[in-house]
Amino acid sequence: MIYDIPNAKKLAFFINTVKIYNQKLGIQLKMGLVKEVIKEIGNKSREFYEFVLPPIDMYRYENSLKLVIDIPGFSKEDIKLTLCEDILSIKAQRKINEKESESLISNQRPNIIDKKIRIPIEINQGEEKIESAKYENGIITLIIPVTKKGKYISIE
Repeated sequence: MIYDIPNAKKLAFFINTVKIYNQKLGIQLKMGLVKEVIKEIGNKSREFYEFVLPPIDMYRYENSLKLVIDIPGFSKEDIKLTLCEDILSIKAQRKINEKESESLISNQRPNIIDKKIRIPIEINQGEEKIESAKYENGIITLIIPVTKKGKYISIE
């Protein structure tokens, strides 16, 4: 069989073009997969932080309990605190810009926080009082007055 040289060159060129296209397509598919994996890792870490956050420090003083709650990245208006007996409820939800979310590659910061903690003082329902609540630089500082229960007993 005799091959037509110009057609063989065209065929070889076509085959090389298809190979190059397949390589580029493979790279694009791999990059798309890598972006999806990175996005999923970000989502899982964000979900983890939404579960464990916010970190809270408590300080017990003679007449009060001070709570320091780290909740950066939320505006004061997005945070809701409630105290019912000895349960403090912390809820926060960040407003997400839909235009920015379309180009979001990784989102590790929490969008929602919903945590309830038991505070180590006894408070009767209807007697919940907050001395002060301040939000500054991503930190909430709560001061809860402690009423002393019981009676001092002197020992002879």
